[in-house]
Amino acid sequence: MSSLKQLFGGGIRQYGMVVALLALIAFFQWRTGGLVLTPSNAQNIIIGNSYILILAIGMVLVIIAGHIDLSVGSVAAVTGIIVAIALRDWGIPWWVGILLGLAVGAVIGAWQGFWVAYVGIPGFITTLAGMMLFRGLNQRIGHSSTVPVPEQLQQLGAGYLPEWGPNTGLNNSTLLLGVLAIAAVVWSELRRRARATRLGLELPPVWVAIVRVVVVAAVIGYVTYLFGSGRYGTSFPIPGVVLAVLVIFYNFIASRTIGGRHVYAVGGNRAAAALSGVNIRHVNFFVMMNMSILAAVAGMVFVGRATASGPSDGNMWELDAIAAVFIGGAAVSGGVGTVVGSVIGGLVMAVLNNGLQLMGVGSDTTQIIKGLVLLVAVAFDVHSKVTGRPSIIGLVFPWLGKKGATPGTEEPQAELPVADGASSRN
Repeated sequence: MSSLKQLFGGGIRQYGMVVALLALIAFFQWRTGGLVLTPSNAQNIIIGNSYILILAIGMVLVIIAGHIDLSVGSVAAVTGIIVAIALRDWGIPWWVGILLGLAVGAVIGAWQGFWVAYVGIPGFITTLAGMMLFRGLNQRIGHSSTVPVPEQLQQLGAGYLPEWGPNTGLNNSTLLLGVLAIAAVVWSELRRRARATRLGLELPPVWVAIVRVVVVAAVIGYVTYLFGSGRYGTSFPIPGVVLAVLVIFYNFIASRTIGGRHVYAVGGNRAAAALSGVNIRHVNFFVMMNMSILAAVAGMVFVGRATASGPSDGNMWELDAIAAVFIGGAAVSGGVGTVVGSVIGGLVMAVLNNGLQLMGVGSDTTQIIKGLVLLVAVAFDVHSKVTGRPSIIGLVFPWLGKKGATPGTEEPQAELPVADGASSRN
């Protein structure tokens, strides 16, 4: 039993959405006769939902800090139309257009961050105004028309990793990506054990580390085969690579840097964070500005996939991103959430939507089901906090999540001690 605890680690309660995702995939794979786990469908899920998952990465930091951003769809839309017109009319290279889009996102983020951090207007109101403002700018700048984008930008939104080298039966770029991912898993496990040895911590049995690495490597190997064995000319999608890079980067920022800890501290207990020397204005400015930059990235990825920018781009995107974050385990009150969890929550919604479409379920029923899933996820989070009960995984395996976790697997703790008399939501 002790070895099992070491194998799963102390963060097993965080794996509920992973289990839900796997269960959804298995269910729809059965109900659709094997249509879910095909190379073309897996590629479509990533390409069709990458922009929402990118938004979820930024949105989780906003929600952890105790805010909400309703303007991300409009910011993505206005960025897309500006980049599309610049590429069409100014004759600039595609990569300059991408830099221009990032600059537009940064300027918009600084505008909204200023009102939230330095004027004190709540993020909900600021971004509600921004949603209307930037939606109007999108339609005014583009004259409510569609503007096509060049092939290079289309590759960003719907392209695939190139083929090269000898014929291995798989796309070699995808194969190389899988090998590098497995190597990273092995290196991470070795580094974890080396760190535990250096700190004098108790090490789990070697077989625990081996089993853990083998299981993760097997999953990566299957995903590599799934994406690399599709029809000729397809492979792992380029927007999936962009998403993976952003997940790795922002997961490091959120869990391993002082700035990331400050975001958790502000959202968890604003008064205690201020008493501990955290610059709350800087944190609020950062999360709002960062969100707009990622919205700009999402907008450029989407117009690349759509091959053009239009006046209806970005409609309701903010709701999908917010739903992904809450389904991924973020707390409504702030202070809790992870980048990886939010992406998994987004994948749950993507697989749910895709599976229902493959089953021929109408869009009206699909929206009802997605709404119920969101409501149940948030209600369960609130109920668990009120009653002090664990997640479903914790109920099934009550011996998990107790003391004895493997060194290095603990979730980062961002909570700060609350000063006497300090309100947690000042």
